[in-house]
Amino acid sequence: MAKAGGAVAGLGLAALVAYSLYHWLPDWYNPFAPLSPGDPPTMVTRYKLRQMASDPQACLAILKQAGEQGMISFREQNNVAGKCPLDAPVRVTRFGDVGLSSSFLASCPLALSSAMFVHQRAKPVAAVLMKSELTRIDHLGSYACRNIYNRPGARLSEHATADALDISGFRFANGQQVTVLKGWDEQNARGETLRALFNQSCPFFGNALGPDYNAAHANHFHLGMRGFGICR
Repeated sequence: MAKAGGAVAGLGLAALVAYSLYHWLPDWYNPFAPLSPGDPPTMVTRYKLRQMASDPQACLAILKQAGEQGMISFREQNNVAGKCPLDAPVRVTRFGDVGLSSSFLASCPLALSSAMFVHQRAKPVAAVLMKSELTRIDHLGSYACRNIYNRPGARLSEHATADALDISGFRFANGQQVTVLKGWDEQNARGETLRALFNQSCPFFGNALGPDYNAAHANHFHLGMRGFGICR
């Protein structure tokens, strides 16, 4: 009987803890609260973003919330079959008032993470360091059915599942633009902005790879969904 009473007491304590977590923790620290597009990138938020990969419809519902909040414009796309299949991809056309060099095909988690990064971090960083609004993001693409570095026999790249975006530069309302290739090592506002934008992108993605990672990334930031907090 004592053991049974102890088990009941333990369950009661667990229920009390769960209740307290749900009602008192901010959503972005509360593992029981649903993900919101405005949640800052805590470890709990990042965990929730990872869960979106296994529930495309739940992810799409949150992405639509982001669209209603003016964070992203996108179109739902048909599934892709073949060697590099895609389940419920979307075509991103812009991030609110921030345009793109071209639209890109993305998994829902990539689209959502990118929208959160642009509005929570990229726009404020640009306004402070460049003293101008961010107006456009230039990129080298997202979906590509290929192996890592196009090496025969290597595993499929994140691009093969539309889970990565390669950003090559940024443009601003005052007419300035910075490219990763030319600006990364500059010791001025452009270089500082690029390095800050890269560092601020890391919490929103499973991996963020830039020019300091290797020569293959000298001209872009690779922002991908695999991993958990890789930032190089």
